[in-house]
Amino acid sequence: MAKVLIATEKPFAPAAVAGIKNEIEQAGNELVLLEKYTEKAQLLQAVADVDAVIIRSDKVDAEVLDAAKQLKIVVRAGAGYDNVDLAAATAHNVVVENTPGQNANAVAELVLGMLVFGVRNFYNGKAGTELLGKTIGILAFGNVGRNVARIAKGFGMNVIAYDAYCPKEVIEAAGVTAVDCQEALFEQADIVSLHIPATAETKQSINYALVNKMKKGGILVNTARKEVINEPELLKLLAERTDLRYLTDIKPDADAEFAQFEGRYFSTPKKMGAQTAEANTNAGIAAAKQINAYFKDGCTKFQVNK
Repeated sequence: MAKVLIATEKPFAPAAVAGIKNEIEQAGNELVLLEKYTEKAQLLQAVADVDAVIIRSDKVDAEVLDAAKQLKIVVRAGAGYDNVDLAAATAHNVVVENTPGQNANAVAELVLGMLVFGVRNFYNGKAGTELLGKTIGILAFGNVGRNVARIAKGFGMNVIAYDAYCPKEVIEAAGVTAVDCQEALFEQADIVSLHIPATAETKQSINYALVNKMKKGGILVNTARKEVINEPELLKLLAERTDLRYLTDIKPDADAEFAQFEGRYFSTPKKMGAQTAEANTNAGIAAAKQINAYFKDGCTKFQVNK
């Protein structure tokens, strides 16, 4: 019997915890909870005797891995996994997995929700514009990007996409126009929606030169990662180009400076992409199923630290 810990500073919804518990216990394993913890020491103590951990945005670094003497697998309930030290996990012979696709629709709906809010001038009573006929450029055509494309087409938008790792034929098979590079995406789109991970290649890559290629009245939407934005350069550009708007669910480090662009900048109070009851439950139960599969037959289909 494996001992599985849910370690969540920001807890799952009660329904999600119940679903995870049901999955884990039906497989003959034990579930323990560490919710709303306030000190890292609490996490270090909780991982001391567990075989598996399910996390959300909680950080699993070398110190946590050192404390988890029996740990074999960590599953991040969500798509991103930059809160886990993959090299340290590999060094500790710990498998790290994510749950791709479980939050995709929730994030995609947020993108279009923020866009409606943005083009209607944040509902300030003044006349805005419509999304019908506008071109939305999707940077990275993974699970979220595909859902954004699906919903955007329902709004009557033209959809283009670029993904360095997704074949052009795959993008076009989804009824989306593939462009050859990200520069072309920014040049052709009225709106660019970011869905790239934070990697050595992408961090700070959304910069002055790239965003400045956008058409007059362009809108940049970021529901990906804060680190992909070059904040000083974007601030400079917004000051120079009063036609541009920036919408995000990731509060920038320079939030107070961005706030000066009233009517052209919006940030949710906290990361909201996966904050739906459905996504919360889907990702948690997927994590539980993956852990059960690992202990049953060694399945590592979603491993990210190979």
